[in-house]
Amino acid sequence: MNNTLQQIDKQHIWHPFDILHAENIMIERGEGVNLYTTDGRQILDAISSWWVNIHGHAQPDIAKAIYNQAQKIEQVIFAGFSHAPAVTLAQSLLKILPFSFDQIFYSDNGSTSVEVALKLAMQYWYNQGIKKSKIVALEAAYHGDTFGAMAVGERSVFSKPFQKYLFDVAVLPLHSASAKECVAHFETIACQGDVAAFIYEPLIQGAAGMVIYEPDLLQSLLEVAQKYNIICIADEVMTGFGRTGKLFASEYMSIAPDMMCLSKGITGGFLPLGVTVINEKISVQFQSTEKEKRFYHGHSYTANPLSCAAANASMNLLLTKECQQQIQLIAKAHQFFLEQIRGHSKIVKIQALGTILSIELFSESGTSYFSKNRNYLYQFFLDRDILLRPLGNVIYILPPYVINEVQLNKIYTAIAELLATL
Repeated sequence: MNNTLQQIDKQHIWHPFDILHAENIMIERGEGVNLYTTDGRQILDAISSWWVNIHGHAQPDIAKAIYNQAQKIEQVIFAGFSHAPAVTLAQSLLKILPFSFDQIFYSDNGSTSVEVALKLAMQYWYNQGIKKSKIVALEAAYHGDTFGAMAVGERSVFSKPFQKYLFDVAVLPLHSASAKECVAHFETIACQGDVAAFIYEPLIQGAAGMVIYEPDLLQSLLEVAQKYNIICIADEVMTGFGRTGKLFASEYMSIAPDMMCLSKGITGGFLPLGVTVINEKISVQFQSTEKEKRFYHGHSYTANPLSCAAANASMNLLLTKECQQQIQLIAKAHQFFLEQIRGHSKIVKIQALGTILSIELFSESGTSYFSKNRNYLYQFFLDRDILLRPLGNVIYILPPYVINEVQLNKIYTAIAELLATL
């Protein structure tokens, strides 16, 4: 049976970021931090299955919430209708979000939450008859794979086939210049008066290699944006819901974004859901009864009741004392391990923030997503039944919050073994 499934998968299913007809590991079930394959392996999921599964696999409270909701209503059009799970989730989010926000706009993934924010920012100025259209983003940014999200992300081989279709974006030299120069560059762009919005991943750029930068730098950039009345969009798709040690990375700064993009961990990894959070400054410009000033955007599965029910259950778990203690336990364990291997000759850079630990390994060809070391690193850990998916020559740990010290030590031991072989 397993062979048949693998053969069909290999022949007909197109997997992301891979060649056609690649062979994939067949997963039968999951429990906690572990994935169980159809051929009897137990693999420790050290990256929360692409950063989404914050409470562990098959978490019973979330599964039960989805089951209970499915017996009531599984899907309903969200134009002209609403339902309790969506209202409850909106209330919960507005209560725990840092700063003051006014509106919740539902979509269905991280990219679409970014698209919504970008469109709202552009239409905000359009509705007022103000000509502001320039978007400012950070060097090495990643905001998703839809067209607007690609446009505000780093231009690379991933976006090269679509380059001529993407709108122009002003890029701030987050890594290729000093912090002072980066802020000065933003000031030069901002003072021209045509910047509509500034979008950023607060404090850590995931796809760039889990690169962490200083809160003081982002604070200074936000001060420039505030000075010139530029809309600020915090992409917290990856950093939200406890990943950085706080509920949201934006809490490390004192200036609020005008919008926040949320997804990934919001449902505990059970179902897709995207959220764009908007403050009153933005929403007030859409309150007109004029049809041309309405925001025309929607998805078939907007605020799907099952997804909202999963998110409500996930939120309840996240706010428990036990979960918050686990987040701090992981953060402390990462810091302890970081100090143990800091200075190793094969480590170029090692960083940790909250539950995230990244290690940039030396590569003769330099740091790149396409580093020739990537496949070796991936297989090294997989041979030890650990799922770590390196970003080129950068390995990172981003585990479910239910991971225990024994499981963490298994990952650390494997990394130490790797370093000994290099």
